[in-house]
Amino acid sequence: MPLSHPSPIAIVGAGLGGLTLARVLHTRGIPATIYEADASADARPQGGLLDIHEDGGQPGLRAAGLYEQFLELALPGEDAKRIVDRDGRVLLDKPAQSGGRPEVRRGDLRRLLIDSLPAGTIAWGRKLVRAQRGVDGRLCLAFADGTSVNPDLLVGADGAWSRVRPLLSATKPAYIGTTFIEVRIDAASCTPDMADLIGTGTLMAVAPGKALLMHRYADGDVHGYIALDKPPGCIAAEFDGWSPRLRALVALAGDARIVRPLHALPIDHQWNSAADITLVGDAAHLMSPFAGEGANLAIQDGAELALAICDHPGAAIRAYEAAMFPRAQAAARRTAANHRRFFGPDAPHSIVQMFKGA
Repeated sequence: MPLSHPSPIAIVGAGLGGLTLARVLHTRGIPATIYEADASADARPQGGLLDIHEDGGQPGLRAAGLYEQFLELALPGEDAKRIVDRDGRVLLDKPAQSGGRPEVRRGDLRRLLIDSLPAGTIAWGRKLVRAQRGVDGRLCLAFADGTSVNPDLLVGADGAWSRVRPLLSATKPAYIGTTFIEVRIDAASCTPDMADLIGTGTLMAVAPGKALLMHRYADGDVHGYIALDKPPGCIAAEFDGWSPRLRALVALAGDARIVRPLHALPIDHQWNSAADITLVGDAAHLMSPFAGEGANLAIQDGAELALAICDHPGAAIRAYEAAMFPRAQAAARRTAANHRRFFGPDAPHSIVQMFKGA
């Protein structure tokens, strides 16, 4: 069943990249429709903190006219870093910095973008089941609820396992060998000793092949990850011989955990340009979180694609991709190098050197 009066620009996925794209287009009088599988903005948790870079996400938010509102969401003092070894010895204690990379909760930033769009821009509950090109050359999106649309321009902003990507690339994300086990500890369960261990920002307890990455918010809640260079078995056993204070953090993970194997697309991933389809964010250049680039790239992608649509009619996608491919590849190389530092034989000293800029 075709949807009535669909926008000629279809964006699949209401993540940061798709939302920024729609917002920048809206500020320039160009309508777009976002098709999102979730039933609502609050259907699932939106993750932890993001640091938004001066040369990445911040220009995208300026283009969206949301930079000042973004600064109001920033959490001062949340970017302190503490690195310890398996015995709990502090190797680096870096205080919070002011300036270049404000920290913000992903959910708050996403809500800011959602609220900046006209009502009806996001079609919630539209799970894409098939994206294809018909015999007449027209694009067709088919959704799980039986509806379909035929957009003039299609943007895949649908993340790691994009259903739009196969129209451009046969490449699939590959497991990078590291698994995150998500941990959430509420303020009431975080003992004074635990709070003292983590500090006022992020604790990184690192050894070759494993790590505890825990962030303590100003309200006392802790959110983070147990990271292992293997599929998780008995998690507690992986940390035998570690400091009792660190093992206490592991114990609080318990059985209520979310396992997240990390995947990435190849560093040099790209495709032959098409006039009516492209990708933004993780759909285009999925990488691990070890350089904090994913959200920044998504916002930048969305803003730059929107500006290209406005400034380069008829050649927008080619202009956007010509800048996006080298930018994403450079970020992916940095990310892969940082991943090796975190889990290689020189950890945690390699991490200390990284944060000292060595």
